[in-house]
Amino acid sequence: MPTPPTNTAPSSSSGDDRNLVPVDENYIAPSLEDRLALFWAKHSRTVLATCAVVLIAILAKGGYEVFAAQREKGIAAAYAAASTDAQLKAFIADHATHSLAGIAQLRLADQAYAAANYADAQSGYEKAAGILTGTIFGQRARIGAAIARLQAGKTAEGEAALRQIVTDLAVIKIIRAEAAYQLAAFATDAGRTEEATKWITQATAIDPAGQWAQRALLLRASQPAAAADPVASDKKEAAPAVNFKPSS
Repeated sequence: MPTPPTNTAPSSSSGDDRNLVPVDENYIAPSLEDRLALFWAKHSRTVLATCAVVLIAILAKGGYEVFAAQREKGIAAAYAAASTDAQLKAFIADHATHSLAGIAQLRLADQAYAAANYADAQSGYEKAAGILTGTIFGQRARIGAAIARLQAGKTAEGEAALRQIVTDLAVIKIIRAEAAYQLAAFATDAGRTEEATKWITQATAIDPAGQWAQRALLLRASQPAAAADPVASDKKEAAPAVNFKPSS
C-alpha cells in the first residue's frame, strides 16, 4: 500500500501573520494611535525644537519683566532722592526720556518761573512738554511755556501759543479755561477791553464751574461798564465799578 505524500510546505513558527501589515502613510485606515505614531516619527524633532524655542521665549520674557520692574524701582528711588537742582539735572541727564525726567524738568521750570527767570522757565517747560506728551503734566508744561513767553516779552509767541491751547480739544478743560483767562488778563493789562471780554466769555464757557471761570468773572467786573455790561450804558445811574487787580 503506497504511503501518502507528506506535506512539506513550510509552516510559520509565529502563528497567524495576517495582521502583520506595515503601518505607514499608505495604510488605508490607520487608527488614532497609528496616526500619532506616524506624526511623531516624522516630526518629533520639529516639535521638540518648537517647544524649546517657546520655553526660551517665556523665560526671556519673564526675566525681562523682572529686570524692568527692578529698573523702574531704581529710577523711582533715584528721583525721590533728588532734592537739589544739581541732583535733578543729573537725574534728567541719566534718564532723559523717562517720564520722571519730565517731572523733574517741570520742577526746575517752576523754580525758574518763581525766580522770574522766564527764559530758563520757558526752556524747561518746553523740554518737559516734549517728554510728557499726551499727559496732563505735559499740558501743564505747555501752558507754562506759553505764559513764560508772555512774561519774557515775547508777546506774539505767547498769545499764539495760548490761543492754540484754547482751541485744542485734546487739552483738558481746566487748562483750556486757564489759557483763555490768561489771554483775557493780558489783553486787559494792554487796554484791549473788547478782546479781553471775548476771552473772558471763552473761559466761562469752557469750564463754567471751574476756578478760572470764577476768576474770569471777577476780571469781567473790573472792565469798563460798557464792555462788562452793555445794558449798563443805558441806565441813568450806573453802579460804581469794583476794581480788581488782574493776575497774570
